[in-house]
Amino acid sequence: MENGTYFYLMLFENIGYIRYAFFGLGFILYCAIVFFNALIILAIFLERTLHQPMYILISCLSVNSVFGTAAFFPRLLTDLLSDTHSVSREACILQAFVIYSYATNENTILMLMAFDRYVAISKPLQYNNIMNPRILSVLIAISWIYPMLCVGIAGILNASLTMCGNKLWKVYCHNWEIVKLSCANTIVNNVFGLFILTTTVIMPLSFILYSYVKILIICRKSSLDFRRKAYQTCIPHIVILLNFSVALFCEVTLSRSLPASNLLIGGFLRLQLLIWMSSLTP
Repeated sequence: MENGTYFYLMLFENIGYIRYAFFGLGFILYCAIVFFNALIILAIFLERTLHQPMYILISCLSVNSVFGTAAFFPRLLTDLLSDTHSVSREACILQAFVIYSYATNENTILMLMAFDRYVAISKPLQYNNIMNPRILSVLIAISWIYPMLCVGIAGILNASLTMCGNKLWKVYCHNWEIVKLSCANTIVNNVFGLFILTTTVIMPLSFILYSYVKILIICRKSSLDFRRKAYQTCIPHIVILLNFSVALFCEVTLSRSLPASNLLIGGFLRLQLLIWMSSLTP
């Protein structure tokens, strides 16, 4: 194996028989994530009263969760049972692409959910015209294509780097860890990474914050009954947003593993919120 052709995931080294316990837990988590999210997608697809923008966006989050776990858990479970924890450079970059696409897609979909709530509360009479199926389809397509295009370009830039090391202190392939192994000039990668961070994380979160500030301003000027309904309709988005934000913060802070628990808890929360919101739908 030539240096730079394969990467080694070092966090799997010397874990002994505990690997089997981790494998069992990981397998249960993976099955639960797929089950909860598939249940949400199926419920929204079959129940015609749920064919509304907010529910459709929740189903998009579930699809995205299944997409993200498909890149993480199968590889993780294989490595736990393997004695050699190597991954080809191409497979590593592909895994990083899918995982980062999952994270950025989640941000843009949450931004669309904030926009949907903002329109529903600020322009209730025009809501059906603004959030019609055609516009919603275009917005969802953009929210998926743009982040994946950016992450794809970052992957191509990483693939062109000359590697001077092959040890990744992660349980999955991480773009920044790959870049740090390079002995070439990485200024282009760093600048483009900052661009991705700005357009797929900072800007969506800023828009979400702006939307809720505007919603709070509108609610302050409205009746008590209007405020109650407005807060009630925003709860699902706020809970999902907080869940993802906390998991993302933990990932950035601890920098150890993809927040798999976020994918499971997120799916379960979305299921509970879906049941709760269905009871409110006339």
